[in-house]
Amino acid sequence: MEVYLLEDIKGKGKKGDIIKVSDGYAVNFLIPKKLAVRATQEVLSQKKSQDEAYSYHKEQELLKAKELASFLEGKVVNIKTKAGANGKLFGAVTSKEISEVIEKDYNVKVDKRKIETSEIKSFGQFFVKLKLAPGVVCTVKVFVEEC
Repeated sequence: MEVYLLEDIKGKGKKGDIIKVSDGYAVNFLIPKKLAVRATQEVLSQKKSQDEAYSYHKEQELLKAKELASFLEGKVVNIKTKAGANGKLFGAVTSKEISEVIEKDYNVKVDKRKIETSEIKSFGQFFVKLKLAPGVVCTVKVFVEEC
């Protein structure tokens, strides 16, 4: 019997999968515990429409990320911070600070987890990669100067 899984089942499949199991397993265990339903034509068409909607949303998300990447590519981010007598920063410039400056200067929200940077502990110019989506990467210049 083919069933549509409503929950992840270890060793069988993940939620949303259509799997073939024995009739007894389906009728006596999966269906009564609401872990699965019979894979009828209605369920299959509903799964197909859900998959189409999911792929459409993913595609739209990717397009937005590409637009954002083309907008941010080559932009300059100026960060002013304090330093000690020898010119070394107190702490480091973090991805959170970079994200906040991008949001303030360009009115674009970039998640700090999508900013890939090494430790910035001195003044100068640095290139920082923004991984906005899988396969969508742009680079911004970060100027660190003393305030």
